[in-house]
Amino acid sequence: MRLEAVGRRYGARGPWVLRGVDLDVPGGQVLRVEGANGSGKSTVLRILAGIDRPTTGRVSGRPRTAYVPERFPPALPFDAHGYLVHLGRVHGLGGRTAARRAERWLECFGIAGYARTPLAQLSKGTCQKVAVAQALVAEPELLVLDEAWTGLDEDARAVLDDAVRARSAAGGTVVFVDHDPRRLAADTTAAHRVQDARLVPVPPDAAGGPRVVIEATGGGVPPAGLAYEPAAPGTLQVTVPAAESDAVLRRLLAAAPPWHIRSVRPAQPPTEPA
Repeated sequence: MRLEAVGRRYGARGPWVLRGVDLDVPGGQVLRVEGANGSGKSTVLRILAGIDRPTTGRVSGRPRTAYVPERFPPALPFDAHGYLVHLGRVHGLGGRTAARRAERWLECFGIAGYARTPLAQLSKGTCQKVAVAQALVAEPELLVLDEAWTGLDEDARAVLDDAVRARSAAGGTVVFVDHDPRRLAADTTAAHRVQDARLVPVPPDAAGGPRVVIEATGGGVPPAGLAYEPAAPGTLQVTVPAAESDAVLRRLLAAAPPWHIRSVRPAQPPTEPA
């Protein structure tokens, strides 16, 4: 998928929310979009998802896409299960497949007991779980998440984190916005910032700060998307910002078979040339 010279303004004389945006969205990636409140992050995601059309420029190659909006409208004439099945059918699934996947995701998010509850009667947190589940039912090639973790409990956030990794490992692409800078830090392959109506790449180490080296042995195939260096036969080293180390450790320990952590030590800063 590609955005070429994309611009967006609301009204013929309104200010440009986006202007001159060029972006390649390859498969198998996890892309983060950053920016201040009101900068245009949601507009970028809506254009990627096909919910909004650019005023200028071109979007090409959009794959099968699912979208979780910033605000989920619960006043819809469905119960939770019926809504998921309906959205699955919209994405081209057969009725039985849509129902099976709906039941699976309701169970994963711990809300199977609300399957027949009208959306309008659900709590805000449960509604958010349904909003996320409807996108995952489709198993999309492009998953667009606009602050989808907001309102979820800790267990549900972990389920969504794992779902993002699964989509990426399956060759899909995930584009997301989230207020927590640590969200999927170890899985994000690129980040872009909306600034002054432009989309600017964020350097990988722009945040700076201390880094650590994780050395692990055993295991099988390293987790998808994890940048590492082979240290010795059966051993790998991963160098990451210290703030991201817990997430990387969890991924290594949860691999099948798991990796055994030999050491976690501060990374040596690069030496200055004499």
